[in-house]
Amino acid sequence: MSKTAFIFPGQGAQYIGMGKDFCENIKESRDVFDEANEVLKMDLSDLIFNGNEDDLKKTENTQPAILTTCIAMLRALEKEGIDCDYTAGLSLGEYSSIVMGKAIEFSDALNIVRKRGRFMQDAVPQGIGGMAAILGLERLNLPLVIEASRDYGIVEVANYNSPEQIVISGEIKGIRIAGEKAMELGARKVVELPVSAPFHTSLLSKAGERLSRVLESVKISDLDKKVVSNVDGSVITSKDELVPKLVDQVSHSVLWQQSVEYMIDQGVDTFVEIGPGKSLSGFVKRIGKHMNKKVQTLSISNMDSYYEALSILKREA
Repeated sequence: MSKTAFIFPGQGAQYIGMGKDFCENIKESRDVFDEANEVLKMDLSDLIFNGNEDDLKKTENTQPAILTTCIAMLRALEKEGIDCDYTAGLSLGEYSSIVMGKAIEFSDALNIVRKRGRFMQDAVPQGIGGMAAILGLERLNLPLVIEASRDYGIVEVANYNSPEQIVISGEIKGIRIAGEKAMELGARKVVELPVSAPFHTSLLSKAGERLSRVLESVKISDLDKKVVSNVDGSVITSKDELVPKLVDQVSHSVLWQQSVEYMIDQGVDTFVEIGPGKSLSGFVKRIGKHMNKKVQTLSISNMDSYYEALSILKREA
């Protein structure tokens, strides 16, 4: 039997104008943007629709902006009665999955991710840390890449995105040495990412500790959806697991490839990416191909792609 997963993007997918057409055309989506403005006591929707890239790129703005846009698009699908069997999100995107699973209220999640953004930014001074995507490197060579950077600063694997792509994170000098080594060992390309902190490394463990205190003050319910965790690539089984996993996620590798492999092994053959960008759909296609499994990917980032996905999902329901 066919199974569906809803997947949500993380930081880096944002752009000015994302979700605007949903806000203008669908009441349930507009309500989400209005609620975010009220909860955060700022005109977040104006920043998202009409602001400038630099303001949107500030981590404490980016995180609630992406969460709000994803949930606004999700509500549009839900009003049509479309549901899923599994859900997962890349890094920040995991919060969209958790809101969908009703473990944390959207209003609480907004405040959590805004603080999460601040904590992550504060953990390492600006200009010290960075991240780079390595494309086409044989996994066997990964330890050699990390070893080469050892004398130049902390470098760790931040994301296992797909068989074709991993992301390293840490101190900038070490990242650059690691990138050179990766190219030497046959990587196709190394791309430094436009981020302001070394996300998903031990350098951010203090941010995790601060986040833990925030999460402990929030009401958390049992999940009513199968949410696959970034930290271990398996389903979060109870609310007691949720806080430790969200805390660990800040300073541990994101196991996106493993999460998708798990869902495919559970029979998921349709993945619906909800939110700005299409990068997760690309990862899923490569992972499916690597596993010799046929998977369908649908991407919802504007009204046109929403109606297209809706007609396919209704036809298959």
